[in-house]
Amino acid sequence: MSGMSAGRPALRMGPAELVQAAAMARRFYLEGKSKIQIAEEFGVSRFKVARVLETALERDLVRIEIRVPAELDAERSDALRSRFGLRHAVVVESPAEEEESPDPESLGEVAADLLGELVDEGDVLGLAWGRSTIHMAAALDKLPPCTVVQLTGVYDAGTAERGSVEAVRRAAQVAGGEAHPIYAPMLLPDPATAAALRNQTGIARAFEYFDKVTVAAVSIGSWEPGISTVHDMLSEEERAHYASLGVAAETSAHLFDAEGRRVGRDLGERCITVEADRLRRIPEVVAIAGGGRKAPAIDAVLRSGLVTSLVTDTAAADQLLAAAPPPRPALDRADPDEPGDA
Repeated sequence: MSGMSAGRPALRMGPAELVQAAAMARRFYLEGKSKIQIAEEFGVSRFKVARVLETALERDLVRIEIRVPAELDAERSDALRSRFGLRHAVVVESPAEEEESPDPESLGEVAADLLGELVDEGDVLGLAWGRSTIHMAAALDKLPPCTVVQLTGVYDAGTAERGSVEAVRRAAQVAGGEAHPIYAPMLLPDPATAAALRNQTGIARAFEYFDKVTVAAVSIGSWEPGISTVHDMLSEEERAHYASLGVAAETSAHLFDAEGRRVGRDLGERCITVEADRLRRIPEVVAIAGGGRKAPAIDAVLRSGLVTSLVTDTAAADQLLAAAPPPRPALDRADPDEPGDA
């Protein structure tokens, strides 16, 4: 709110009205008093106070400014939340030179602040593999005491210490809670090897926490080189096979077509990852993804019913806002493969 201004419209009020309106506005906007308290002080009804405050706004006696940090786009954020029926949508300004770059690091910084708001003491925080979640964990500077569990294996077991394992340790360190990392690759050669690894003590212990996760952070990948770790882990023949099924996006090693329906379910049998149905049951799932090239993939995952909130950038948000709205709000957590009520 700016200071009081007696511009031309305000001069149409008499001097007594001006003084009273200014005093009431100061009590209400600057001192935080209620309309009832102001009414008692001035000896008028609260309805009179409400009319005076409304007139003060109309006559430009009071000016209200809504300011958010320059890097946040409040208008796009609210529009995106409304269009997809999300609990939270946070849109970050993307520099012109990075509009096509996937997952700029600024997304991780904003996501770290969002997690600081969403996680409560005693929660179980789940982190899935992804560049954006790794950036987020590195930016964390506050979390209530909570347990942190890894939701997927790693892209490359040889880089575990610099990837999602380190992200889980970092988050747990900030929170002062237990860490449950997974020392295993995300993708295995066959279902039997994956099943054997899931039964190993450390991995099985992490899996036991999956049903206890209350807040999760996941990334989103497009089905193209360099923008999906799952895509990059597969052979050319396998990539072509899944592409023929219409895959448009992946998250936590689950594949989706443009309508958010799961495809290539056999891939999940070879992966160390939280099951899609378990992910859907987690109360708060925050997806972190941005860049114009990722917009169609983000759209697909938002239609899947797996996520409740999104941190993205303006380059992706503009494309998402231009797309047709989904048939069901994200908060319905509806599986597009299941018949719905709508």
